[in-house]
Amino acid sequence: MKYKKTAISISEQIERLKQRGLNIEDEDKASHYLGNISYYRLRAYTYPFQNNKDSNHPFIKEISFEEIISLYVFDRKLRLLLFNALEKLEIAFRTQIIYHYSLKYGAHWHLNPKLYTNHDDFTRHMTSLEKEINISKETFIKHYKKTYVEPIQPPAWMSLEVSSLGLLSQIFTNLKNNECKTEITYYFGLKKVGLLENWLRCLRLLRNICAHHGRVWNRRMTKIGFPRKPLNNFIPTTHVLPYKIYAYTCAIQYILNIISPGHSFKERYIELMDNCPLAQEKEMGFPKYWKDTTFWR
Repeated sequence: MKYKKTAISISEQIERLKQRGLNIEDEDKASHYLGNISYYRLRAYTYPFQNNKDSNHPFIKEISFEEIISLYVFDRKLRLLLFNALEKLEIAFRTQIIYHYSLKYGAHWHLNPKLYTNHDDFTRHMTSLEKEINISKETFIKHYKKTYVEPIQPPAWMSLEVSSLGLLSQIFTNLKNNECKTEITYYFGLKKVGLLENWLRCLRLLRNICAHHGRVWNRRMTKIGFPRKPLNNFIPTTHVLPYKIYAYTCAIQYILNIISPGHSFKERYIELMDNCPLAQEKEMGFPKYWKDTTFWR
């Protein structure tokens, strides 16, 4: 099947939305928004309110352009709040991995293939890490290269500091289970190494979505695991969907309570959700009475 759709002007975009049943009272305002938020990008926010089995995509409930914009703005605020929290988590993960392994195995432990499970993955990860080191503009990387000739690659606390969270997560997962992995896992309030690896993988994906201004509000994501016997207070998980943003934010809140006890994420998150437009809590995986749990109180 050949793609035959053609681009349409902003005025045509407005007319099409009106024909489909979207209430647009101020066309000049709508034109301004569509000039800065693409029609296709905004489609992700109108999609749940349309009959998408019909080729004309008519709206199935009465809704206004302003309400769609309010949902878009809400999603942006949520994304920024999550991204700020994920920065703290990423730095803490990075610090713990570098600290424990460097103390036990030395400055260049990350280059030791005996510490890893899969040799092919190790080779691939180190190649990727070398590329990230070579393109880094950090002063400490430049200083190492000018000062030292052996080993060619800087120590772990320099090398892994410039690695992406994605690569760091892959390196950690490929490391053999040992005392270091267990200590790091317990540090973050978890008992199973595999669960921490799952959280690293899932939160890395969420971070990438936020960093690239993607939609998080009703997105279906990779399933995040739940601790069966958490070391600290956690949510009742019986009716929680593991692929929705609520489950992810519970993991974020859980770790923040450990690494940043005075954080304001919970208060800001609840305040934002109190103003969630179009009753979209269910689409985000929120169970009823979630704020009444001891975890969120």
